[in-house]
Amino acid sequence: MSLSRKRRKELTRLRKSADELWSHQQEILERANSLAHRAGHEAGVLAREEMAPRVREGYDHYVRPRVNATQEAADGVRRRVVNDVLPGIGSAIGTVMSVGDIARDARVRAALGRIRLQKPVVVEPKGPGAGTYFALGLAVVAAAGVGYAVWQTFRADDELWVADDEIEPATQQED
Repeated sequence: MSLSRKRRKELTRLRKSADELWSHQQEILERANSLAHRAGHEAGVLAREEMAPRVREGYDHYVRPRVNATQEAADGVRRRVVNDVLPGIGSAIGTVMSVGDIARDARVRAALGRIRLQKPVVVEPKGPGAGTYFALGLAVVAAAGVGYAVWQTFRADDELWVADDEIEPATQQED
């Protein structure tokens, strides 16, 4: 394929222009890369000097006291379980086992066989006693007291209220 001289010159010029543009882009990318590297370095310095102390202070001020309180509560619960609950459970298990051993003893079985079971005696209730009447009287007096307090609270008492128009002339005379 043969190109005219004019086209070859144009292609040469375009190639030079493209090479020049490519070199400018390479320089711009190198500068941007250098700038990004410096910005990353400055961000790291800022994080170490400004952010880390603030984060540490926030942790020490807000998080650590709550973590310590939670650990102390957990230690208290653990101590309570180890010192109070587990010995109680152990003694309950021991008691149940000893009751089982006693129930299996031949002497205890023989003693239980000699005992006669009697019918339980049921006591029939009498009528209302003096305590019942006293409680009823006390309830009536308490209800009357509550009723009187409610009546005193909601009654219309004209003497308790002072109208606004009675106050205004007094304030005008003082001026």
